[in-house]
Amino acid sequence: MSVGDRLRRAVPDRFESLVSGVRFGQFLSVGIVGAISDNAVLAVLGLAFGVPELWAKAAGIETAILVMFLVNEHWTFSEDGEAGLTPFLRRLGKSHLVRTGGVTVQLVVYWVLTQQLTVELVVAGRDLWFIAASPIAIAAAMSVNYVFESLFTWQVHRDDTP
Repeated sequence: MSVGDRLRRAVPDRFESLVSGVRFGQFLSVGIVGAISDNAVLAVLGLAFGVPELWAKAAGIETAILVMFLVNEHWTFSEDGEAGLTPFLRRLGKSHLVRTGGVTVQLVVYWVLTQQLTVELVVAGRDLWFIAASPIAIAAAMSVNYVFESLFTWQVHRDDTP
């Protein structure tokens, strides 16, 4: 089979793997768990400890990445990864690497929303816009994360043909 034939065959396989409704639903559910983790860390660090917003957001993102990786590893993509500690650590490293695109999108959107726009959301005398802006930034990054995690971390499109 020529390289061109393999490429023409691989593109539909990859697309079909990405549009799996069940897998996307699982990924979205895991994303909600990650968003809760992210926002909890952001709120605690920002409100209770006075950590600057972008630093608190970065800590929240890292917490969410670890939580989501573990849930994805054992649920969303449980049948797609090779067993063993070394492959697990390799996927964890890949997950961090491929999520850099989503993290970048999320941090840029969050920075624009909290540092470049003048928006206030005052509740009980506290401006909570830095927390309200977070889900918007998370949503912007989700599709980038889904595509890259599916294709590179768990390789859901694996082509078993020689």
